[in-house]
Amino acid sequence: MLDPAIERFLPLLQSGPKLHELSPRAARAAFAALRDPGEPPPVRSIEERQIPGPRGPISVRIYRDCDSAELPGVLYFHGGGWVVGDLDTHDVPCRRLARESSCAILSVDYRLAPETPFPGALEDAFGALEWLAGAAHTIGVDPSRLAVAGDSAGANLAAAVCLRAREQGNVPLLFQLLIYPVTDHDFARASYADNGIGYLLETDTMRWFWDQYVPNAAERTHPLASPLRAESLAGLPPAFILTAGYDPLRDEGEAYAERLSQAGVRTRLERYESLIHGFISFATQVPSAAAALSDAARALQTALRPESKASA
Repeated sequence: MLDPAIERFLPLLQSGPKLHELSPRAARAAFAALRDPGEPPPVRSIEERQIPGPRGPISVRIYRDCDSAELPGVLYFHGGGWVVGDLDTHDVPCRRLARESSCAILSVDYRLAPETPFPGALEDAFGALEWLAGAAHTIGVDPSRLAVAGDSAGANLAAAVCLRAREQGNVPLLFQLLIYPVTDHDFARASYADNGIGYLLETDTMRWFWDQYVPNAAERTHPLASPLRAESLAGLPPAFILTAGYDPLRDEGEAYAERLSQAGVRTRLERYESLIHGFISFATQVPSAAAALSDAARALQTALRPESKASA
């Protein structure tokens, strides 16, 4: 059953034009209006940085809520179909992750489509990882305890970064946190049929997102665009994958978890039956969404700060 708190405000979220009915610029403004309206939880420090990227500087926002000299570092890639979203739309979830995981959360403002199609966002995401691995000590991050995380299209980037890091072998990653990830371009799964209309993210919007990010349909089978299509998932870092019961992306996220497990990757999968896609943006209003985000934070803490968990 749909969470009653979501059921109450879902009609309001659905009342305006769909994102795919707008221009990318207008869609970004509409998406920004959906950001969590609750009071941002305080954290000890927030630092804005410009880091070198493959095609120019990348903005990064670093959240810390712990005094340790060197914290584990988690690169976070925001959702939004590779077209919308920014550091501000995901400010509240990143604050919560920093507070509850005791890790440094580095939110990455990667380039968006259609201005920058595939693989531009991925190039920025991987460039941020390479920068972090090299600069970790200078920003109070332990380079031996790094992870990637993201939601939706950002989780797609996180998964793709893990694949690329495995192939290049130059940056060891300890963990991947994938929140309702995009893992494939196939719209024929049952979760699309069941949830493709009426639950905020719709099938037509996902088709539009793919059209913007990977306009050449032949490239959509590339494993760095559709990680579920990778020939092998062996050797990837342990994963925690969160899915939502009322999400068209539910089945592809769970298929990715199954393939990771079959490849020998330690994988935890949790389906939050009563929630919809995008639930981390409603954590201050929906207790079950807040609980799911806390699960994600604890998974980061367990993977990257086991000594903190043991002493709690």
